[in-house]
Amino acid sequence: MSKIKETSTNFANKQALADECPEAYAANIIGGQWALVICSWLFNGKLRFGELRKLLPNITERMLTLQLRKLEEHKIVKRTVYAEVPPRVEYELTAIGYELKPIIKQLEEWGAKHKAQNIK
Repeated sequence: MSKIKETSTNFANKQALADECPEAYAANIIGGQWALVICSWLFNGKLRFGELRKLLPNITERMLTLQLRKLEEHKIVKRTVYAEVPPRVEYELTAIGYELKPIIKQLEEWGAKHKAQNIK
């Protein structure tokens, strides 16, 4: 997951759209296939990196790290490092992260309904 060059037209378009449209801003933060799933698992409480990795067997360590950093940067996830040997790191949702719960639940219901319609 590479960063978009800040001098690119794509970056300028995304920035302008995010500035004008709160939905686009939100989609830039929680968009993609992994962010929503990570948040869904964290609704159940704190999880360590290895626990998340086991719950998401198809994600690479690099992608999980990048997604967690992005969610932390946007203050959706809080990362706590404990001074232990070996080091222990836990991830949990922030208050604003927990506000995503009904939204993600609605997306889940819509996705199931849409998927059922397309299978017929």
